[in-house]
Amino acid sequence: MKDQISYKAVWTIRKFKSDEAYQAWKNGCVVDYEISRFDGNLLLNEGKSRLHNLLTGGGGNNYGNAAAYLGVGDSATAEAVTDTGLIAATNKFWRPMEATYPTFTSPNKTTWRAVFGSTEANYAWNEFTVVNASTDTGDNLNRKTSSQGTKTSGQTWTLDLEITWS
Repeated sequence: MKDQISYKAVWTIRKFKSDEAYQAWKNGCVVDYEISRFDGNLLLNEGKSRLHNLLTGGGGNNYGNAAAYLGVGDSATAEAVTDTGLIAATNKFWRPMEATYPTFTSPNKTTWRAVFGSTEANYAWNEFTVVNASTDTGDNLNRKTSSQGTKTSGQTWTLDLEITWS
């Protein structure tokens, strides 16, 4: 018998044509938007160390609503466990959690969500992270690279990271 922790990560981007379309969707209206889902994630050494410290009472910022941010950058450089955040060729930007996120659902799913408004992160979305600070100065839990298109001024995009732990 072998003990191990495993996880499955799924990223979701909802691409709304405007802030108004996003607000209508948030209020329960049916609106047209594009959705992109992609799998994968690489836990970074600094993120694993922070999880260990939190589990053993070592302290530090957690990845909850008050501390967690989702970051988006334009670098397509492949992930490495030694990364300490977004690599970003030119652009990177972080948003705090939506009011009720992260969510924890039974039995073992965590979902983080951030909303990038019409004037934020308007460039190619190629890399993604969750960090426990408003910039890469915190401990990045993970990093994922995947070309997901270019966000332009006037659009609102949501970014979700869902991790199922087992």
